[in-house]
Amino acid sequence: MPWIPRGLRDGIVTTRYPRRPDGYGEGFRGRVVVHPGGDGDLRAGSIAEACPTDAISIDAGQFCLDRGRCIMCGRCVELYPEVFEFEPDFETSAIGRDRLVVPDREEDDASVARTRSELARRVKALRRSVHIRHLDAGSDGAEEWEVAALTNPVYDVQRLGIYFTASPKHADLLLVTGVGAAGMLRSLQHTFEVMPEPKVVIAAGADAISGGLIGHGYAARGGIAESVPVDVYVPGSPPTPFGLLHGILLAVGLLPEARRPSTPPASNARRSVRPGTAVPGPSTPEDPPTEAGP
Repeated sequence: MPWIPRGLRDGIVTTRYPRRPDGYGEGFRGRVVVHPGGDGDLRAGSIAEACPTDAISIDAGQFCLDRGRCIMCGRCVELYPEVFEFEPDFETSAIGRDRLVVPDREEDDASVARTRSELARRVKALRRSVHIRHLDAGSDGAEEWEVAALTNPVYDVQRLGIYFTASPKHADLLLVTGVGAAGMLRSLQHTFEVMPEPKVVIAAGADAISGGLIGHGYAARGGIAESVPVDVYVPGSPPTPFGLLHGILLAVGLLPEARRPSTPPASNARRSVRPGTAVPGPSTPEDPPTEAGP
């Protein structure tokens, strides 16, 4: 049994997230941030046009970035590093499509609070055991690799009471990837209709949120929001397993939308730990429990 000495040698590799900070390291391209004061100059128009998905716009001389459209190609960071920069943060999921546009636009705080309160009320019964139905609505396959990784020993979503199911009639959460291909819309709507209440929908990845590179056309609807009501948006192309896990926990009310600090120090990055060894890094009062079995 070679796995026995290997396990003793490598120790515990399963992440402690969300109970304790974890991440992919300082060099990871988790999201693009926009620094304030980046007024458009003579290159501003060309920079916005260089974005293949029209994720960059200019509002009152200030660059804005729509993370729901961003495919993380890095052109903006390369052309205008004074304004755009990569950060290793993966906690980028949002309740509400407008929350993906940065810098943050002025919003009705009361409306946002009502939206989150309503979602929390709907999913209250799901917090101890969540069954997910994953549906590919026209993906290129990248998102599926990341979704599959959630069940491996590193992320192990079952430890949190999260399970995947093949039947939508047994599902609480619909996780959708892909651009919303015309041939998949009826299947998507039918899957949503047969799911029991309460139910939650997550649009995972730039394709599902905005259509990605394909956008809106005769073959795709520019995302899935026109076909089913979306509760949580997980940006990325593709979103990482940690990003997907953050979106799932946010959808079922087990994690605040913008926990800070969102990026753990490099010293707290995931690593193998021998059995019985304490993992450094304080947990905060708002952290949910690691396990929530049915």
